Parts: sequence; C-alpha cells; structure tokens
Amino acid sequence: MFFSIDPSNGVAIYEQIVRQVKFAIADRTLRPGQLLPSVRTLSQQLAINPNTINRAFQQLQSDGVLESLRGKGLAVRDGALDSCTAARLSLLTQRFRSVISEALHSGLTAGDVQGIVNEMLRELDGNVETVSSAG
Repeated sequence: MFFSIDPSNGVAIYEQIVRQVKFAIADRTLRPGQLLPSVRTLSQQLAINPNTINRAFQQLQSDGVLESLRGKGLAVRDGALDSCTAARLSLLTQRFRSVISEALHSGLTAGDVQGIVNEMLRELDGNVETVSSAG
C-alpha cells in the first residue's frame, strides 16, 4: 500500500494515515480481510515514529475499519467499505464547502467558481496519482 505523508500540510500525520486507509478502502484498493503492513514496517517505510502509526491504527480500529487478527496483524473489517465511502464523501464535502464559501466571500460569483472548477477538472483529468494508481 502506498502512503503519501506531508508533514507541512496542517493535518496531523496520524490523521493523514487514517484518511488514506479509509480512502483506499473506499476506492477498493484495500479489501475486507486484507492485512495492513505492521507498525514497524510502516514506520520504517515512512520514516515516522511507530507511536504515530499505532495511533492511526488504533483510530481505525475504534472507527470499525480495521480488526486485529490474532497472530496475523490488522486487517480490513467486513463492512468497512460502506463506512469508508461515507467518510470520504463527508470529508471531501466539508473541504469543498469551505473552499467554495471562501471563494464566494471573496467576491467571486457562482459562475466564476464553476469556471475554476471546470478548468481544474480539465487540467487534472488523468493526471492525478490516486491511491489505486500509486506505488
């Protein structure tokens, strides 16, 4: 599994890991029963403190996304797809709402915002590395 961590983006590193695991499940890159890398392995790959990885994994277990399989590690729970798809939609909707609100408060019109979005979609189409296309 591929993770992209940006320590300077304002989102806690453990939260970036939580989001990326949920997005990978929503994208069906991670499937029910699939094992995640161990805390130690992921910590070494990402050069991140193991406690940070552990916190992310604990959050994912608390959210009902991962389950501990005795002697094997952490695996994606059955039924995680629906909750992860909903979580992805909710997070992105909040972020869009914030950006659109800022644009409208700055004096742009709805048409201006739609034009920007349409132009960006044209520019980015096929040129964005996703969880399923990376690594």
